[in-house]
Amino acid sequence: MNQRVPAIDVLRGLVMIIMALDHTREFFHVGAMSFSPEDLRKTTPELFFTRWITHFCAPVFVFTAGLGAWFWKRDGRTAADQTRYLLGRGLWLMLAELTLFRFAAFFTAPGPVLLTVLWAIGLSMVVLAGLIHLPLRLVAGLSLATIALHNLADGIRLTGAWQMLHQLGAFQVAGLTVVSVYPLVPWFAVMAAGYCLGPLVQQRERIERWGWALTIGFVLLRLANLYGDPVPWDGSVLSFFRTTKYPPSLAFLLMTLGPALVVMSRLGRISFAAANPLLVFGRTPLFYFLVHFLLLHLLTFPLGWLRYGRIDFLWAPAPSMGGAAAAYPSGYGYDLPAVYAIWIFVVIAMYPLCRWYANRKA
Repeated sequence: MNQRVPAIDVLRGLVMIIMALDHTREFFHVGAMSFSPEDLRKTTPELFFTRWITHFCAPVFVFTAGLGAWFWKRDGRTAADQTRYLLGRGLWLMLAELTLFRFAAFFTAPGPVLLTVLWAIGLSMVVLAGLIHLPLRLVAGLSLATIALHNLADGIRLTGAWQMLHQLGAFQVAGLTVVSVYPLVPWFAVMAAGYCLGPLVQQRERIERWGWALTIGFVLLRLANLYGDPVPWDGSVLSFFRTTKYPPSLAFLLMTLGPALVVMSRLGRISFAAANPLLVFGRTPLFYFLVHFLLLHLLTFPLGWLRYGRIDFLWAPAPSMGGAAAAYPSGYGYDLPAVYAIWIFVVIAMYPLCRWYANRKA
């Protein structure tokens, strides 16, 4: 994206900082090894909202990738140029998921093949490479209809590799366990919606009104409790905000993209120095994503040695990432304040690395 909009980069940088909190929790929190932070029978409000705030990350990543595709086109490039760019970028991100991210997550351990956010963004770019040849209003209508109506298909159970379309699940490929974490539907529609918003992104007041409308829509949809999420609201505060991410329900996307649009609109009214961490992180997203994950994984070794006097078990995949809990010491992990301290350390450590990479990239 050559003609950059700082508000988009700053919003992306903000959610990247938040994203690191969730990954820190997965590597280090004691509860991550045994239960979901959204399990209302076991969680605490502090743990629940530590996880909840990070739900904004994936929708913003995918949505702003669509915006980025629009601005890349704006520099006078043809539709054929953009198709080649989206196909090449998308396939590269899918390859990075299967190689670079897999190494950062498991090192040499034979963990499952996770198809997560890089896969979702890459595959959505491949789909968008075809959609850009349709009229923009038609793409907007298709993407919004997919986001609004895809929960009608929640009752359809897919098997094998078909789960990658619209279902969280695992299947076998050549003896490897593949886990479809981020199904194509509706993520490709979120990216396409971001692409369609590109021509209007500078209309801040309009964007903010839409953001508030989506946010209010989430509240009304959740109160109605009739549609929009496969898990009904049970009347408690935590249940109200516990919406489904895999795949993202209509309620989940309204809950996250609505406030994100409001924040993006407000950020557009602020000037940011080039050295601002939010801007630096937002302009080096793939580098930040891969390196911060690798750094978190590496930190498990000295911290494991200090606490347990051994690190052999750390070569096995963490239980929070599909590994066997029996391979780790009983009660492995740290409390929530320690998780926050490690998160802050990692974010601070990433800043000079990302500034160096940004300068090299420039």
